[in-house]
Amino acid sequence: MKYSIVPVTAFQQNCSILVCEETRRAALVDPGGDLPRLRAALAQLDVQLEKVFLTHGHMDHCGAADLVRQEFNVPVEGPHLEDKFWIDQIAESSRMFGLPPVQPFTPDRWLEQGDTVQFGKQTLAVYHCPGHTPGHVVFHHAGERLAFVGDVLFQGSIGRTDFPRGDYDTLIHSIREKLWPLGDDVAFVPGHGPMSTFGEERLHNPFVADQRFG
Repeated sequence: MKYSIVPVTAFQQNCSILVCEETRRAALVDPGGDLPRLRAALAQLDVQLEKVFLTHGHMDHCGAADLVRQEFNVPVEGPHLEDKFWIDQIAESSRMFGLPPVQPFTPDRWLEQGDTVQFGKQTLAVYHCPGHTPGHVVFHHAGERLAFVGDVLFQGSIGRTDFPRGDYDTLIHSIREKLWPLGDDVAFVPGHGPMSTFGEERLHNPFVADQRFG
């Protein structure tokens, strides 16, 4: 599996295009906006879009999901049902932040801890990692040692927890109990900013470094 990152919206959210090299089928992770840019990137890669995967319900991550679904006739999978309230208020959120109008939608499939998602001949495991939002999920490709973590974890930082139903202690638990066991060598694509590895964050991230927890 190959992937490319396309920053979208004024928030420079990392939308990832996952490509199954054997079938040339693709999935989008968190198409938050800028559909023309995503359309052009898919065309340049010469792939057939098969799925949309969402880590959570914030508008910069899912704002274009329903538009992609309609244009490409593909299903939207994720996030966890606990983020429904975020998607239900996405129109208000887009107005508040001056982004193009977005309407609420219902994913074709809500995801839970232990689920898997597939496209082409690729399979990713789903981890429910609440804290930033209550329904946040992470996608992990074991073979590639790669995770798509949305706004759970960043290089040198963690997701905000001051939004409705966010919780700092829950987020820390999600990172340490769900992500660290996947392995220090796992690289991750965050929702914003540069990539890192779980091992690097365990050493140097001031919020979740191992030395903070004895």
